[in-house]
Amino acid sequence: MQRFSPLTNLCFLISIYLSFFEVAVSEEGFCSAPTSVFNGEKSGALYWKVTNPTLSPAHLEDLPGFTRSVYKKDHALITPESHVLSPLPEWKNTLGAYLITPAMGSHFVMYIAKMQDNSRSAPPSGDVERFIFVVNGAVTLTNGSDNSHRLMVDSYAYVPPNFQHSIDSDAPATLVVFERRYSYLGDHVPEVMIGSTDKQQLLETPGEIFQLRKLLPTSMAYDFNIHIMDFQPGEFLNVKEVHYNQHGLLLLEGQGIYRLGDSWYPVQAGDAIWMAPFVPQWYAALGKSRTRYLLYKDVNRNPL
Repeated sequence: MQRFSPLTNLCFLISIYLSFFEVAVSEEGFCSAPTSVFNGEKSGALYWKVTNPTLSPAHLEDLPGFTRSVYKKDHALITPESHVLSPLPEWKNTLGAYLITPAMGSHFVMYIAKMQDNSRSAPPSGDVERFIFVVNGAVTLTNGSDNSHRLMVDSYAYVPPNFQHSIDSDAPATLVVFERRYSYLGDHVPEVMIGSTDKQQLLETPGEIFQLRKLLPTSMAYDFNIHIMDFQPGEFLNVKEVHYNQHGLLLLEGQGIYRLGDSWYPVQAGDAIWMAPFVPQWYAALGKSRTRYLLYKDVNRNPL
C-alpha cells in the first residue's frame, strides 16, 4: 500500500472540505487557493482586506442569498457580507456591526466600529472594560485629564472599567472593539494600556510553530488578554484545543481552514469567529501569504 507524507495527507483532507474553494497542492508542496479567489486587484495598507473583503469563491459573489456565515450553539462564523451596520448607540458619526454578543452565549461583546469624519465614541456602561484595536485609519484616545494618544493601524488601547475617556477621529477609521463586564478580584486594579503589535515581544510556544504576542499584561489584574498569532503558509496548530476559555477572533491577514466542533470552515481576512467553552478548535494556514489573527481569551479567573 502506498504511503503518503503527513503534509500530503493534510492537503488531501483540506481539499475535500474546500472543494468549492478549488484548493490544490502547489508545486512548493503547500495547499493553496487560486490567486483570483483571494487576491484583490492591488494590495493596500496593513490589514486592508479587513475593510475591503472579497467573497470566496469568486463565482458565488453574485448568487442571491449566498453567505459563508454560520451560527451554532457552540460557535459562530460571521463573514463580512453578513455585517449589518447601524449607528452605534451614543457614538457620534459612527456605524457599527456587532459580531459577538451575549445573545450567542458569550460573556463579552465584539464589534466593528466604522468612524467617519468628526466622530467620537461613547463611554461603555458602568463596570465595563474596553479594548480597541485600529485596523484602518487613525484615532485619538483622550482620557479625563486631557492626555491624548494617537493610535495608528496596528495600535491598541485597553481602558479599565469606569475610566473616563473618548475616542475621536477627524477622518474615516475602523476599529475592532471588545467590551466585557470586569470581574473584580481582591485588590488587583488594571491600568490603561497603550501599545502596538510590533512593540510586543514574541513569546515561546512549546510544541507549536506559530508566532505569539500578548497585547496585555498577564498579571491577575486583567481578566482577559488579546493575542496576536501568526502562521506561515502550511503551518497549523499542533494541539486540537478543547478548553473552558471563550474566544473571539478576527482574521487580519491571510486565509486558511478553521475546525469548530465537527465542522470545517474556509476563512479569510475580515472573518470573525466566536468559540464557546469546550468547542473543539483547530486552524491551518493556506495560500501564499502569512495568516495573522487577533484573539480574545478570558484568563486569570476561576471558572466557578
